[in-house]
Amino acid sequence: MSHGQDAEGSLEVGEDVVRVRVSRLLLEDSPRATGEDEEHVRLLAGVEGELPPIVVHRSTMRVIDGAHRVRAARLAAREFITARYFDGSPEDAFVLAVRANVGHGLPLSLKDRVAAAERIVATHPAWSDRMIAESTGTASRTVAEIRARTGGADQPEVRIGRDGRARPVDGGRRRSLARTLLTENPELSLRQVAHLAGVSPETVRRVRNRLLYGRPPAPPRTPATARDRTGLPDAGAILQKLAIDPALRQSGTGRAMLRLLHAQLVPGDEWERILTHLPTHCAGLVEQVAREFSRRWTEVAVRASEMSRATH
Repeated sequence: MSHGQDAEGSLEVGEDVVRVRVSRLLLEDSPRATGEDEEHVRLLAGVEGELPPIVVHRSTMRVIDGAHRVRAARLAAREFITARYFDGSPEDAFVLAVRANVGHGLPLSLKDRVAAAERIVATHPAWSDRMIAESTGTASRTVAEIRARTGGADQPEVRIGRDGRARPVDGGRRRSLARTLLTENPELSLRQVAHLAGVSPETVRRVRNRLLYGRPPAPPRTPATARDRTGLPDAGAILQKLAIDPALRQSGTGRAMLRLLHAQLVPGDEWERILTHLPTHCAGLVEQVAREFSRRWTEVAVRASEMSRATH
């Protein structure tokens, strides 16, 4: 079992750049099933000057990111290469390798990304579907299908999200229990209800606020299978595809568009939390700004639709 069930801080690479002897490095356990691209290796071998540092798993000296650069250094008979060290577990080193190879100029194939997701579901079962999907460049529904197919009854009751916070898998049932406790035992404090229901006091506060307005314990969610049947897109998966497109990543305006789109990628329950705690005296101003933003995004959608039709 990996310690990768902790927050993403466990996947941090050291900042110090060191010189490492090329002969000490191991090129194995790559998420790229077909190996390195020979033409790219030859191009890198002909580059004058120092290439960006590679990332190396310190305890095994396995190359996490930079296999093409190492192959190029060997082809050019270089003795040393610059590197940064990673001190986590081998399981976390693999996750880091996948992340590095999802977004750069030679991204992993879909087959490699799905295979990586299957492996990470097994080594990091406490990670949420979205966290694994983001790490592997796949859709969260793909990860959910993998988990359902391979996880069985061994899946933990709590999963860690992209924000590092642990959340119960059966959150809906626990929120319903919190609502029952609030209704039948109004004298209980938020902390007492939270302890009995197995949720946080903040969750109990949200459930209580929704109860006051006659709403269900949590906003209704559409199952992934239902989303697929309706043909609605998975915004997270679409953004992952856009994020690895060189035409966007390599231009200032493209990167600005990616930042704007990623800023909108907020889960529905997070919007609910934000709105529940919105001060009443600010609601009118927030409405004005939201409507203006909505108008502008509608214009973006219309212009993008026209451009898309023009290319088909």
